[in-house]
Amino acid sequence: MRLGFGLHQTQVQKQALAPRMIQSMEILQLPILALQERIDQEVSENPILEVQEVDPTLPEEQVETEKPDALSDQEKELVVDNDTNNTDDFERLLDLDREVPDHFDETPRKSVNRVQEESDRKHDAMANAEARQTTLSDYLLEQLAELGLEPDLHHMCERIISTLDPASGGYFKMSLRDLLPPNADESRLALAERALQIVQECDPAGIAARDLRECLLNQLTLSQACYDELKIIIENHLEDLRDNRLPLIERKTGLSVEQINLVWEELRKLNPKPGARFSDAYVPTVTPDIRIELGEDGTYKVVLDDYRIPTLRISKYYRERLANGQATPEEKEFIKRKINSAQWLIESIEQRRSTLTRVAQAIVDYQQRFLIDGPEFIQPLKMQQIADQVGVHVTTVSRAVDDKWIETPRGILALRKFFVGGSRGEDGDDVAWDRIRIKLQEVVDKEDKQHPLSDDDLVKALKKHGMNVARRTITKYRQKMGIPSSRQRRDWSNK
Repeated sequence: MRLGFGLHQTQVQKQALAPRMIQSMEILQLPILALQERIDQEVSENPILEVQEVDPTLPEEQVETEKPDALSDQEKELVVDNDTNNTDDFERLLDLDREVPDHFDETPRKSVNRVQEESDRKHDAMANAEARQTTLSDYLLEQLAELGLEPDLHHMCERIISTLDPASGGYFKMSLRDLLPPNADESRLALAERALQIVQECDPAGIAARDLRECLLNQLTLSQACYDELKIIIENHLEDLRDNRLPLIERKTGLSVEQINLVWEELRKLNPKPGARFSDAYVPTVTPDIRIELGEDGTYKVVLDDYRIPTLRISKYYRERLANGQATPEEKEFIKRKINSAQWLIESIEQRRSTLTRVAQAIVDYQQRFLIDGPEFIQPLKMQQIADQVGVHVTTVSRAVDDKWIETPRGILALRKFFVGGSRGEDGDDVAWDRIRIKLQEVVDKEDKQHPLSDDDLVKALKKHGMNVARRTITKYRQKMGIPSSRQRRDWSNK
């Protein structure tokens, strides 16, 4: 299984690097502002880890820039004596020292007064910052944490939650298959189905439904007035109720018109968009992790916009203290452990840069026409396609694009926006849902309101624009977009 991050060959070494894998995945998933917060936290907790800074008040000749010495033989022996599994870690630390010296560059240590001033400033900023309000994702994850699920099931629930958009009501719009590897067996699909059921049982009622019918049904309780009648209407007659075909409902259900109207009143108490109340609860500051630039060959190239992320280094002071033999055994163990922790963080940030750049470039390469010519030219794209191209697991792609934004000529866009579903046209080509939606709305807007186009006419109209879409697809998309039938559009235009 491809995980997108390197592991050693032996099983023992894989187990030893498991914490690194976890940290790398966590760092990859963080957006730029959250990564800054994580680095601040790590620096405050690990005295070995320092942010490379140059005091602008110092003359250039007073700034120390020499590279610290390599690990001494005493340091190497210390590693062997205490933890053989960490030998490779320190060897890789030495490699980094040689290959990426900037990580270990040392400048003059801050004075006590300066450290105190910075601490006071950060404390004041935190005290005056506006509290972050709960998002839909936060709210669901808090409930999930209380359930004590097994890891695989918990992770699948998290993946489902990450797809829910409060602005559209909190519906689950993906296929469960899209969350799984292409060769996943039925047991994995059953796990995903169970995870979806668990999320749907969370508050608010009706969340993560796949359609309106499921959303409303999941809000019903046995103690609810007109429960049986509501269930019948929701399961079989939502469209009839919407179109005011009460006599038809009366004939098929045996309910009187008065009873149907009572049921309708109860139905209006249900929430068709249970996640919408979170859409305005927290409006984050959108800070792009990536921007694109037009290359000399006329195509867009990805540039990682992470200048806000500080350069980290491992303290020369503590490495020298480890080497000169003055540290006690307890201090030696502490320094060794903290050096490893610092190294893990530095490498995880580098891995994030590499993975995010590769994934974003693959997405941009695939959607060049959308970026150049506009939304009408967006192509159907699944995460698995990008995973195959980059050579990582699909979950790595999902984490890489999660809550990441890219600055484009079309505005600042979420990376997830570039992944769109589609329908197979009559000519066998996939047509992106967004393209169909845009063109369908355009055709309906321009039609003769006295003689609106039927679905068959809409098929012909879209075919003129190079979209060979089946009639049933047009009907499905028209209904999803809330566009009434041609008869209803004609009736409304005559009112």
